[in-house]
Amino acid sequence: MTTAHWPTKNWPDGVPHEIDGYDQPLFQLLDDAARDYPHGTYTIFNDASRTFAQVKDTAERIANFLHAKGIKKGDRVAIFLPNLPHYPAIFFGILKAGAVCVTCNPLYTPAELNYQLKDAGAKVLFCMDHPQFYPTTEKAIQGTDVETVVVCNVKSYLPWLKGFLGGLLGKIPHAERHGTGHLMFDDVVGSAQPAPPATAIDPSNDLALIIYTGGTTGVPKGAALTHANFVYDLKALDVWARLDYGEGGPIEGIRRGGYHCYLGVLPWYHSFGLTIAMLSACLSGSRLICVPDPRAGDPPFTEVLKLVQKHRPTLMPAVPTIFVAFANHSLLDQFDLTSLMACFSGGAPLPPEVCRQFEEKTGAIIFEGYGLSETAPLATANPSFTDTRKIGSVGFPVPGTDVKILDADTGQTELPQGEDGEVAICGPQVMPGYWNKPDETAEVFREFDGCRFFLTGDIGHVDDDGYLLITDRKKDMILVGGFNVYPREVEDILFTHPKVALAAVVGVPDAKSGEAVKAFIQLKPDETCTEAEIREFCKANMAGYKRPKAVEFRDAIPVSNVGKVLRRVLRDEEIKKSTG
Repeated sequence: MTTAHWPTKNWPDGVPHEIDGYDQPLFQLLDDAARDYPHGTYTIFNDASRTFAQVKDTAERIANFLHAKGIKKGDRVAIFLPNLPHYPAIFFGILKAGAVCVTCNPLYTPAELNYQLKDAGAKVLFCMDHPQFYPTTEKAIQGTDVETVVVCNVKSYLPWLKGFLGGLLGKIPHAERHGTGHLMFDDVVGSAQPAPPATAIDPSNDLALIIYTGGTTGVPKGAALTHANFVYDLKALDVWARLDYGEGGPIEGIRRGGYHCYLGVLPWYHSFGLTIAMLSACLSGSRLICVPDPRAGDPPFTEVLKLVQKHRPTLMPAVPTIFVAFANHSLLDQFDLTSLMACFSGGAPLPPEVCRQFEEKTGAIIFEGYGLSETAPLATANPSFTDTRKIGSVGFPVPGTDVKILDADTGQTELPQGEDGEVAICGPQVMPGYWNKPDETAEVFREFDGCRFFLTGDIGHVDDDGYLLITDRKKDMILVGGFNVYPREVEDILFTHPKVALAAVVGVPDAKSGEAVKAFIQLKPDETCTEAEIREFCKANMAGYKRPKAVEFRDAIPVSNVGKVLRRVLRDEEIKKSTG
């Protein structure tokens, strides 16, 4: 069914059932903002700001540089950065060169980054001038197609006095040395002209981004998304959000031209933070606070609370663990968070009590959404009104999107309203497929009435009022502080330990991060091993959030008749322990 026939009486007033005008290059957003609000602030970082015109100028210099380096339409260029003010200009510069952006998690180990760079075939990599990130880059590019590395230092994006004093006192992070032929970002931008190559973009077919995800299997795959996938999703969110500005006037959408300020607390290498914060701010001509490390401070998250009080953001996309961290912060009463008008929650179910506490303390309204990297990411959302949203649900399909509930075994039969099955999504935001993986792509698509539906791997149903409820997450996926952890990926690394015979990884409840990784290990005969040994091994081979917080050795790990590890049995045992 389409949204025009969606079974609900609570469709939000003023929101259309279809949208158009999304068949355009994604970088057109920046061009339009720079035209309409040239002097409007786009990024805020350490009290320094950059206007839309400045970001556009830098983006076009980057595009010119990439073209001079031989980057052609369709070539892949990777970004290995946290949320720095360089990010939007680099992202749009890559697109203006006709290339495809590959966003990389800055917490990756060299081996993890190496895999992604190889799989994508990236030729250029932008990284941070930092004693952790730069050495990772040097190791990760070995054996890849990366020919050029551009190193980004934060000094030029700080206020003059801070940059001067920071450099004088050695407080600005930088790497000890740079590899042969590696270039500095400031030199690249300073020597290039703001003249991007003339590249024709077909928005519905040309890729804008390859973003890596475990998909429905846990094997890292690149979700290949087009320009139109993102432009559609941004326009859908733009018409969906209806806000009460408290001025006695009508309920409106997101105001343009600097009225709003987004808190960039979610990582931009991930589609949630990229689309709902960095790109959405550009679409509306809004300010964007760059937050490289939201957990900074003592206690954690103190620094981001300071940013909220200082810069007065109005909109905040976040995962539930961030709302938990805010609501339970021991110093919360010392900060004024009343500037927040609306928050978009995704990534995991939002506990009703957390929602209540956060809204009570800030005056903001939280509305939940649902989607995946493969859907750019927004597919469904709750209305942004307290009287029509339904806490615990993920609302309705956004305009122009169709959702079906299919039988979980084959994905071939549509189930009646109210019955649990696999959630399938069709819409202009759905990716064409996985990068260079036709078989995996075919596995996750089904055709109904000439339309391609993406099988999400999530189980859910549509209730009597038309709200979509997700009743079970992707099989076995673990959400650690907003980061997706796929058990198979961790298990594959554990299997490389010489003493490990069998390993199983599950998510267990954790007060701080929502879930934590627990590893069950069966050793090879006559081997002995300690938890400390496993922890050291994991520290050397995987990103921090993937590392098991607990390790349990077992004589035998439960398996099915065909030898498949029964993670659900282990997870159920842990849940029973935690609930007494």
